[in-house]
Amino acid sequence: MASHIPVNHPLRPIYRIVGFLVGAYLVVFGVLGAIQTAGEPFANETGIRVLGQETNMLSSIIHIVVGGLVLAGTAIGKNLDVAVDKYLGWALLVIGSYALATIRTDANFFGYSMSTVIVTYLAGLLLITVSLYSKVVPESQAGAPRQVREGRTA
Repeated sequence: MASHIPVNHPLRPIYRIVGFLVGAYLVVFGVLGAIQTAGEPFANETGIRVLGQETNMLSSIIHIVVGGLVLAGTAIGKNLDVAVDKYLGWALLVIGSYALATIRTDANFFGYSMSTVIVTYLAGLLLITVSLYSKVVPESQAGAPRQVREGRTA
């Protein structure tokens, strides 16, 4: 196996919990945002503050969908969570970058503030990190642990 991404990592359960927590936060933030922005325009440039971040209805729906997919992927497991976390993590980084570039313009249709951009970046980076350490393969394909490959006993 030529890949440098670890498989069968001993801390995999902790990484899955982190992925679950990120997904749960995204869902909670999205639901609270949807409740707070119920009577507002769908994609206005200035958002309403929820949990210290600005959001609008479009952004809230996106957070609910992304968080729900992360939770579903984590619940199913079987390396589906690895792909879901990786691609949705990168999607959050793209959304955060777009929001950062348009934060004080009319093109800010997510209604993001700087704090929302930072939290979006953190959530995306956490999901990408979780995807790097959550892969599971059969023991016959895993190869020797790093210590054995390096000639150390423990």
